[in-house]
Amino acid sequence: MKRIAIILSVLVLALNSFAQHYQQEINEQVWKPFMKTFGEFNTAGFMAVHSADLVRSPRDSKTVSTFEEYKASNEKWDKQGKESKTVRSIELRFLERIASASQGYEVGIYKVTFSRAGEALQHYYGKFHVALRKENGTWKILVDSDSGEGGTINESSFQQARAME
Repeated sequence: MKRIAIILSVLVLALNSFAQHYQQEINEQVWKPFMKTFGEFNTAGFMAVHSADLVRSPRDSKTVSTFEEYKASNEKWDKQGKESKTVRSIELRFLERIASASQGYEVGIYKVTFSRAGEALQHYYGKFHVALRKENGTWKILVDSDSGEGGTINESSFQQARAME
């Protein structure tokens, strides 16, 4: 019986090690470029971390978009942001991270900060659910859904979630 417990413990540690490896890959290939290009209003770079098969659903607006529809929307907002000289950033924290060699599912809290010269900072919070898929060796966002959860997501929710690294 003791031997089985030891074997199970070793297997759990090995699986944890693989999961952490996949999460590190996802951080480098998806989340770091996602945050950087979001802040730069770089539509092409931002869309590059998304699968061409993307399903995007901002649940508060009760809509579902394809890759092309989401890209067009981002182009419009990014252009407006640049023209208005808005400064924008996004931070991510995680509630759940599950990954295998080719698929992943992550749930977390985001914090978007907007500012303009002379104006106070504004923060917006939401909860995201993302399905990821490895395509030709690179992780991509396949399904992206988020919601403000009726205003219940806030700084406290954000701080209670785990940092990316």
